[in-house]
Amino acid sequence: MALDPDTIINLQHQLDRLKKLHQTLETEIEETLSTPNPDDLKIHRLKREKLQLKDQIVKIDALLVPDIIA
Repeated sequence: MALDPDTIINLQHQLDRLKKLHQTLETEIEETLSTPNPDDLKIHRLKREKLQLKDQIVKIDALLVPDIIA
């Protein structure tokens, strides 16, 4: 399935945005863990959100990488 150029550009922009958000969550998780009494519930929520973002990133990546039959 070939994607038109506008769709590819939109997907790439969305992918960039999701990757930045993913990194922001990673930083927030690290900062929360480094506090004297880390909030376990907050960490769990952030990790779950980060995992959901990762799933979205993988799906978009799969759309952008063409299937090559070897």
